[in-house]
Amino acid sequence: MLKKLLLGLVVLGVIAAVCLWFLGRGAFGHHDSEVVSPVPFSRSPSSVAAAETHQRSAAMAVGASHADSQILFGDLHVHTTISFDAFMLNIPITGGQGAATLADACDFARHCAGLDFWSINDHASNILPEDWRNTVDAIRQCNDLAGDPENPDSVAFLGWEWTQAGPTPETHFGHKNIVLAHTDDARIPTRPIAASAGGLANNPPPVLARGLMALGGERFRDLSARWTGLSEVALCEEGNSPELPSECREVAPTPVELFRKLDEWGHDSIVIPHGTAWGIYTPPLSSWDKQLKGALHDPNRQTLIEVYSGHGDSEPYRDWRSLVNNGDGRLSCPEARPEYLPMCWRAGQIVEERCLAEGEDAVECAARASQARQHAAEAGVSMQITVPGTQGSDWLDAGQCRDCEQPAFNYRPMNSAQYITALGNFDPTSDPGTSADGEPTPRRFRFGFLASSDIHSARPGTGYKEVRALSESPDRVRPTGGAIGAFFTAAPEDPVASSRSYEEAAAKLSGIQLFESERTRSFLYTGGLVAVHAEGRSRGAIWDALQRKQVYGTSGPRILLWFDLLSDRGSQPMGSEVTTRDTPVFRVRAVGSLEQARGCTKASTDALGSERIERLCGGECYQPTDTRREIRRIEVVRIRPQTTPDEDMASLIDDPWQSFECAPDPNGCVATFIDEEFSAGRRDVVYYARVFEGAEPTVNGNTVRCTPGSETSCLETDLCSAGEDCLAPYEARAWSSPIFVDFAH
Repeated sequence: MLKKLLLGLVVLGVIAAVCLWFLGRGAFGHHDSEVVSPVPFSRSPSSVAAAETHQRSAAMAVGASHADSQILFGDLHVHTTISFDAFMLNIPITGGQGAATLADACDFARHCAGLDFWSINDHASNILPEDWRNTVDAIRQCNDLAGDPENPDSVAFLGWEWTQAGPTPETHFGHKNIVLAHTDDARIPTRPIAASAGGLANNPPPVLARGLMALGGERFRDLSARWTGLSEVALCEEGNSPELPSECREVAPTPVELFRKLDEWGHDSIVIPHGTAWGIYTPPLSSWDKQLKGALHDPNRQTLIEVYSGHGDSEPYRDWRSLVNNGDGRLSCPEARPEYLPMCWRAGQIVEERCLAEGEDAVECAARASQARQHAAEAGVSMQITVPGTQGSDWLDAGQCRDCEQPAFNYRPMNSAQYITALGNFDPTSDPGTSADGEPTPRRFRFGFLASSDIHSARPGTGYKEVRALSESPDRVRPTGGAIGAFFTAAPEDPVASSRSYEEAAAKLSGIQLFESERTRSFLYTGGLVAVHAEGRSRGAIWDALQRKQVYGTSGPRILLWFDLLSDRGSQPMGSEVTTRDTPVFRVRAVGSLEQARGCTKASTDALGSERIERLCGGECYQPTDTRREIRRIEVVRIRPQTTPDEDMASLIDDPWQSFECAPDPNGCVATFIDEEFSAGRRDVVYYARVFEGAEPTVNGNTVRCTPGSETSCLETDLCSAGEDCLAPYEARAWSSPIFVDFAH
C-alpha cells in the first residue's frame, strides 16, 4: 500500500512537473502582436475640417501662407507591449492595464489624440518573426480605415527602434528609430534590424519557475510565452540582408552595420536618433564626436533628431562634466559646481555624512568619502549602486541639469542637440563635407529637429493634456519579491558608512536593478509631437516634408510655427541649407495652441464606446476649443559649428542669441531679425527658433522638487510617487528645425 502511495505521489509529481514545463514554455499564452482589429471608424471628418479651418485662420493672422502647405501633427516614437520593457511596465500587478496592442495604438492616434500621422517603433531586439508580420498587417489595417489615400484622416508608418547601449563611451551609440516610407511587401524589409540579441529579455528564469509564475493568471502565461519566444529565436547568420531567412533575428551592433544593412535593402527610410542626452543608459563622458567618423553616420538616412520626448529635453548644451578623464585611463570625480552636483560627488557626501553620524574621526570619514567618489566614478551609469542602502531622495538632484526645464534624466551634455549641431569632424580618414559652393568643410551633422512621445503604452501623441495617466510616468506600484519584483528592484539593503566597487555591487544585482529607477519617475513627461509643413495630407506629402526637414517639435501642445530666411530670391523655410555672403534676415511667426475642453468628443465616444474611452484614453481626448493660448516669448539660438577641432563648444553656442517678448495676443507673435556679424565672421552659422506659451501646470514640471538651501544647493527633494499628479508650472514650447547658412567663400 505504501509503495502504491509513493508511486502515485511520484506520478503526480511528474505530471505536475510536465504541466509546469508546458506552462513555462508558454502553453496557453498569447503574443501581444496577435492582430486585433481597430474599431471600424475613421476620424471624424468634421474634426479634420475644423483643424484645417482653425489653422488657416491662424496663418492669415500672422501673414503665413496656407495655400501651399499645411501643418500636420504626429508622433514618430511609439511602443506597444511587444517591447519587453513596455510589457513589464504594463502588467496588472504593477497597476498596468495589460496588453497595449497595435490596434490600441491605431485607435488612440485616431480617436483619442486626433493625430494626422504616427509610426510604430517597438524595440527590434524584442520583435519575433511573427510579431513583425503581425505589425505589418496591423499597420495596413490602420491605414485601410483612413479613407482616400490622397486625403486620409490619419497615416500610420511602419518602423522599429534600434536600441543600443554600450558600457563605455567608446562603444555607446544610443537609440535610433527607423521609420519606413512604405508598407507594401516589395518596399519593406523582411525583418527589423536589432542592435542586440534580446535586450532585457535575454535572461529569463528557468522553465519550471516560469511555469509556477504562469499559474498566476493569463498575463503571466503571456509572459512565459514571451520569454520563451525571445530567448529561443535564432540569430541570422552573416550575409546580405535580403537573402537571409525570414525566421531569424538580424543584429547590427553598430551604426556602420545598421546603415549597411538598410542600404542592402535599398528601401526608403529615415533614421532618427533619440534620447541622446538621457543618462540612464548613456555612459558618462559619452560624446557624439565619434559618430561623425566614416560610415558611423549616413547623411542620407540619418537626417532628423528627436530633441524632446516623454523622457525629457535633450536640446541644451552645458559645459560641466559628470567625470574627469585624467588621460591615463583613469577617471576621477569633478568637484561640485553651483549649477551641477556630480553623482560621484554626492556619493562621497552620503558616505561622509553617515560616517560622521556614527562618531568616526573626520579624517577617516574624509578618506571614505574620497573612496566613495572613486568607486562611483568607475561605475558608469550605475553610480547609485556603489553606496549600499540608498533611496532616490538621498541623491538629491545629483547628476541633473539644474537650470534646464524638463531635462533628460542624468543629463549628458556632449550628447545634446546643440553640441551635436556644433560638432565638426577633422579626421582626414573621414570624408570631408562640401559646402554648397564646392568648398571643402569639416564634416558635420545637419539634423532637422523634432519631438515625439516615446510612449510605452500604445498611446501616440499623449501630450495634448497634462494627465499623469497619459504620461511616461503613470501611477504605478512596483512589486517586490519573486521573479516579477526582481525585474525591477533588488532586495533592500541596510545603509552603511562605506562604499563598494561596481563589481562588488553587480555581483548581487542584474538587469534593470543596475539602473536608477526611483528618481527617474520625476523626469518622465507627457511627451511631445512632431509637426510637418506638408503639401497635403497623403503619406507621400508627409514623407516629402520629413525628407526636406520642414519639421519642428513641440512639448505636446499644437503650437503653429513658421521660421524662414528672407531674401530677394524668396524665403527659405526651416530645414533649408543656404550659401550666401549677404547679411541674413529671418522671420519667426508663431501662434499658440488651442485650449482644451475636458473629456472627449461625442465622435470619439461613439467610435470607441464609453468603456474603452476610459481604459484607452483615460477619459480625456484631444478636444480643442476656439480659444488660443498666447505666445509669450520667441528665442533664437545661434550656433557657429567648429572650424577647428580645438574650438570651445560653449563659445560657439549662443543660447539664446536673441529674445523677443510678445505682446498678449491670441493671434500670435511675429519677430524679424538679422545677423549683422555673419559677413564679418566669414563662417557657417546655424539658426533655429524656440517659442514659448505661458506657464501651465504640467506633469513633472518641477522634476525632483528641491527644497533649496541657497540659490545653488538642494537640501531635500520631494520625488514624484504613486497617488500624485506631480503638476508644476512649465512653459510649453516648440523648436524649429535649423536653417543652415553657409558662408560663400
